[in-house]
Amino acid sequence: MDKLLAGVIGFRREAYAKNRQFFEQLATKQQKPIALFITCSDSRVHPNLITQTEPGDLFLLRNAGNLVPPHGAGGGEAATIEYSVEVLGIRDIVICGHSQCGAIRAMLEYDRLAHLPYVKDWCRHAEAAKRIVEQKHRDLPPAELAAVATQANVLVQINHLNTHPCVAVRLSSHELRVHGWYYDIGTGEVLRYEPAEAQFIPISAESTNGYLSPRSQAPMLVGR
Repeated sequence: MDKLLAGVIGFRREAYAKNRQFFEQLATKQQKPIALFITCSDSRVHPNLITQTEPGDLFLLRNAGNLVPPHGAGGGEAATIEYSVEVLGIRDIVICGHSQCGAIRAMLEYDRLAHLPYVKDWCRHAEAAKRIVEQKHRDLPPAELAAVATQANVLVQINHLNTHPCVAVRLSSHELRVHGWYYDIGTGEVLRYEPAEAQFIPISAESTNGYLSPRSQAPMLVGR
C-alpha cells in the first residue's frame, strides 16, 4: 500500500503538474475513446502501455480471462458493451488475451476448481474454448496448449460478443469492427487474428495493410 500512496503523491507532484492542461481538458469534455478494449484482470497486462495510448483513449472492460458472457447471460459486461456502442459511439472493439493466463489454466484444469465456486462458474463462459483444444490440440505440451487455448478463447468470446444486439446491428451495417488479439508478456509481441488466414499473426507495420477494413464475419474457431 505504501507504494500506491507514494505513487499518488508522485503523480500529483510530477505527472499531473506537467500535464495539468491536458487533465483539465479531459475533465471538461465528453469522453470519446478510440476503442472498447476487453482484456484480462491480470496485473501484468497494461492496455495503455501496450497500445501506447493516453488517458481517454481506451474504454476498458477487464475481468478474469477476458470473457464476454453471451447476450442474455446478465452481468456488468453487457452494460459496458452496450454503453460503449450506443452512447460513446465506439467503432472498434478489441478482445485481448495474454500468455500465462491464470483463468485459462483454471479453465483447462476445471475439475480442480471445487474450492473456488465463483471462479468455476465464471469459467463456464470459456467452455467452448476448452472443448476445442481438447479435441484438436490434446497432444500439445502444456505451455503450447495454454497459448492455443488462450487464442481459441479470444475467438469464442468474439462469437459471444456478436450475440449482443447492439454489436450485431452495427456489424451488419459495417459501423463496427471487432478485433481479436493475443499479447505475449515475455516477448512483448502482440498478435492479431486474421480471418482470411484463420490464424493469429504478429502486428507489424507490414501486417496492418488492409487490416482495418470493416469485417462482420465471425471467426473460425480453429485455434492456431
